[in-house]
Amino acid sequence: MVKYEKPTVLLNEELSEGVYTDSGCFTTSVNIHQVPQSGRGDYRIQINATHSADHTCSWQEVTVYFNQEVEYVDAPGVFVAAGGNYVVFRRDSHCNGHDNIGFGDLVVRSEQGLKVDRVVVRDAG
Repeated sequence: MVKYEKPTVLLNEELSEGVYTDSGCFTTSVNIHQVPQSGRGDYRIQINATHSADHTCSWQEVTVYFNQEVEYVDAPGVFVAAGGNYVVFRRDSHCNGHDNIGFGDLVVRSEQGLKVDRVVVRDAG
């Protein structure tokens, strides 16, 4: 079990990609690479993580917090929960210590101005 450490959020409004540190053993980055346009009303969000640990895991649970309400559309794994301004999904995949992971596209609908506030990746044996 990983010792809990208070989350630290790093945000730079001038960048299209933010880096977020969570309370677990992952460092994450997020890029909203598609925004709503004519004919398509969703946001597509790439989530990447580095597993900075000396252990392996067999699954990862990803919780993404937004600055406003979202509607879940699709996730790169199994949907777990959504409500208001967050989405949770789980991916069953082996991960070694110090692996880089690309989770693929999380797809949500929301009003204009959507931003990711924080990403938390949790793992287990």
